[in-house]
Amino acid sequence: MSTASPSGNWLVRDDRVLATLEIAATRRDRRRGLLGRDGIEGAMMLAPARSVHTFGMKFAIDVAHLDAHGVVLRMTTMKPNRLGAFVARSRSVIETEAGALARWGVAAGDVLEAR
Repeated sequence: MSTASPSGNWLVRDDRVLATLEIAATRRDRRRGLLGRDGIEGAMMLAPARSVHTFGMKFAIDVAHLDAHGVVLRMTTMKPNRLGAFVARSRSVIETEAGALARWGVAAGDVLEAR
């Protein structure tokens, strides 16, 4: 599934909806990610993923690396044209507009899920 389904996907923490969620599950969709966009309203999940880059991006993004249980392992803000860290235990990555994770109160150790 490359984008939010008609019924919608949600990024959730503690049964609280944080944002709409697009899921990039195919290799092609993960490679494309947020390239070519001017921004994102909600968030995108890349799964599986252990690292990301912002080469060719038009805006800065927040990145949260999640383990197999959805626990936030690492968070960072990346400017365009950067190579992100490889996080060995990461199984998926959440990308959103820079500043969104802080607005949503997300911290390392939180459990995020797609619903």
